[in-house]
Amino acid sequence: MKYAYDCDVLIVGGGPTGVTLGLLLVQQGISVIIAERETDIYPLPRAAHVDHEVMRIFQQLGLAEAIMATSRHTSRYDFLTASGEILLRFDGSDRIGQGGWPGANMIHQPSVERALRNKLAHEEGIALHSQWTFVGFDEDQDGINATFDTPGGQVSLQAKYLVGADGARSHVREMSGIVFDDLKFDEPWLVIDTIVQDYSRLPEVNLQICDPERPTTCVLMGEGRHRWEFMIKPGETPEQVLDDAFIERLMKPWEIEGAVTFERKTVYRFNARVAEAWRKGRVLLAGDAAHQMPPFAGQGLCSGMRDAANLAWKLAAVARGKSSDLLLESYQPEREPNVRGIIDMAIMMGQTVCITDPLAAAERDRQMLAVRAAGGAPDGAISYPPISVGCILDGSPGAGTYFPQPRSTTNPSIRLDDVLGTGAWLITREPVPTSVTETLPSSLRIVELTNPKIAPFQSDLDNWLETCGAAAVLVRPDRYVFGTGTSVQLAHAYDVSCR
Repeated sequence: MKYAYDCDVLIVGGGPTGVTLGLLLVQQGISVIIAERETDIYPLPRAAHVDHEVMRIFQQLGLAEAIMATSRHTSRYDFLTASGEILLRFDGSDRIGQGGWPGANMIHQPSVERALRNKLAHEEGIALHSQWTFVGFDEDQDGINATFDTPGGQVSLQAKYLVGADGARSHVREMSGIVFDDLKFDEPWLVIDTIVQDYSRLPEVNLQICDPERPTTCVLMGEGRHRWEFMIKPGETPEQVLDDAFIERLMKPWEIEGAVTFERKTVYRFNARVAEAWRKGRVLLAGDAAHQMPPFAGQGLCSGMRDAANLAWKLAAVARGKSSDLLLESYQPEREPNVRGIIDMAIMMGQTVCITDPLAAAERDRQMLAVRAAGGAPDGAISYPPISVGCILDGSPGAGTYFPQPRSTTNPSIRLDDVLGTGAWLITREPVPTSVTETLPSSLRIVELTNPKIAPFQSDLDNWLETCGAAAVLVRPDRYVFGTGTSVQLAHAYDVSCR
């Protein structure tokens, strides 16, 4: 049947992934409705960290500075034995990453969500409806008809595409008949969030205490907060570990009385699961609806935001009729290897931390300390798989990697994206023939290195091209590299592959 569409894209779930996806879509002229079951954002801390790539996404939305103002930073992430010896050290967390922002930014999630919601409220073409519970949907070749229970009664909406960004218990995923690949990591932990009165009495770095007596996490948060997480042992119940006296005993060795006040205590189950399909017809999944991971790598929220960035430009191109629906088939193949790489790292970290047998823990310590003493410890920044298949020019140097965002040499507060804007870029050392420019989509910006506007970035861009041995690079809207080569080759290949 033919639809009178209420919007181009209907998003179920008003958390950070869903709202970010909606804002990225509306930037590109796509109409969006977001349906959220809850009345307002969850007021207590949840996610603790976003990386430099996610800060770059916030930059595109005009929110980076506001979010940075509520963030805290630390130089490293240490895994320690019960006696304080270093098993693993991931340093450089406060250094500027390829995205042009600090590598690790410890956040207060309610503040981040409030910034996103405030942005949404001032944008045309996007609406968020609270207290709307997703009931189900029908789909045919022309679109989606979704039904919601609302305070005013049942409502049906028609859209070209439906995105489930409705969390780990996603109703969209369940009603689409999509199942999980369970990666067999399931650990219950007690989470304690605190408000800080005296920073001087708290650790200045993020810590994993690999103590078989009680594996423990201690990390910075945003907005004057700090978090502790304690592994729950077999036989212990949530009711037992949430008892104030039990928590007081756990916190006593940290000697933080008077330095913090308790904000929240809760029990989480840390899982590792990936949806077998992230797209089924006109339904797509993003964020926790598509994948869940243990928190040890701090990449849960980051992964959802990267989903949004990858999906937004593709949905926009398809919804506008500029690209074939087949472009959406590249979404899962591009994102899933990255997600699985992160999950593998998080599980490795979790398996390192969560050893409770004293003899096994002692052997772990012996082996890891010996490797470290021999100079073989995998210290430094953490990296994850780039895009290897999908909308890239396979075989060209740099294809599928993340394109860096240099800062201006004359004013470091100005970054490349501030000058070049949104959309895809064709950055080239050579002039692009008029015969080529006339065939390019309007969203693709041609950037010649001789342009005076990019003079403060020319050296960095020229060095990047030199490393790849290329005359030009085509950078996708999500800031991943489509490919390198000559400008004519890239323009033709992008037209064929991504349209």
